[in-house]
Amino acid sequence: MAYSGKFFPKNPNKYMGDPGNIFYRSLWERKVMVKFDLTESVVSWSSEEIIVPYLSPVDNKWHRYFPDFFIVLETKEGKKGVMIEVKPEKQTKPPTKKAKVTRSYLNEVMTWGVNEAKWNAARELCSHKGWEFRILTEKELNIK
Repeated sequence: MAYSGKFFPKNPNKYMGDPGNIFYRSLWERKVMVKFDLTESVVSWSSEEIIVPYLSPVDNKWHRYFPDFFIVLETKEGKKGVMIEVKPEKQTKPPTKKAKVTRSYLNEVMTWGVNEAKWNAARELCSHKGWEFRILTEKELNIK
């Protein structure tokens, strides 16, 4: 998932922000961008344009989280805002406790703690604004 680059939308009028300044940090994110750009029910979308403050459990300081996407969907009930994070499924669950504590395991625990803090802050913001928060993994993206 280390592939990154610049994205050029076919429908730049749908992008909330500067359509000449869209970057993806993985092929998964690029796949999502193409879908948002070409899907009619996606009225508008943005990538890393929203800032969500969160308190990190690692250093107990405030940081800024930039969720991967925000979209406005046209539904039968009207327009609906959805904040989206794209992550490998492995990173969406707490790490399995290990008998031996290794550096790798400690990194997993810290990553999970930070992600959980980010996502809880995002859920709170979305709840306040009447939006939905979703995490998309390889399962939802049909990637093996």
